[in-house]
Amino acid sequence: MGTKVSTMLAPLWQGLPPVDPAAISGAVTWTLRPQYESVRGARQFTRETLQRWNMDELFDSVALVVSELVTNALRHAAPERDDSAEGAAYEEAYGAAAATPPKLHLIRWAGWLVCAVRDCSDASPIEGEADFSAESGRGLYLVDSFSDSWGWHRLEDAAHGKVVWALFDLPQVPAQAAAPKAS
Repeated sequence: MGTKVSTMLAPLWQGLPPVDPAAISGAVTWTLRPQYESVRGARQFTRETLQRWNMDELFDSVALVVSELVTNALRHAAPERDDSAEGAAYEEAYGAAAATPPKLHLIRWAGWLVCAVRDCSDASPIEGEADFSAESGRGLYLVDSFSDSWGWHRLEDAAHGKVVWALFDLPQVPAQAAAPKAS
């Protein structure tokens, strides 16, 4: 990856271990539309990306985490419209935050897959304690259970926003499987 990619992804590195740009072997971004159908689209984008990267075996865990992070960004980070602030008044009240859609980033980095969702909210993610019969409130618990590590940080390069990320340890390919067979 070149300097352009390293610069573009720089906000994602805040709060993560130091990154050697040469260790990034793949990076893709998908802009989310502000509707819940975007969750399905994010899973499809993830499936296609992992297939291109020959990481199909990670799909179930990564897709679950992507679904949770994207749902949280759409549910909790999008500024809500109210009837008192419409059109230009809404844009003025919420500024760039209202015009900046959430983004899903998938990055293949050294021995890790980074799944990150960037949104316009300054609010920290909160692990809920859902009642056993509740239909929601377990998202970050699932992210913690299915990823190897997760965290978040506010964006330093923007007036508002944060990145919530999850790391997945990539399976090691045995040396004999990676080497071409002699004929």
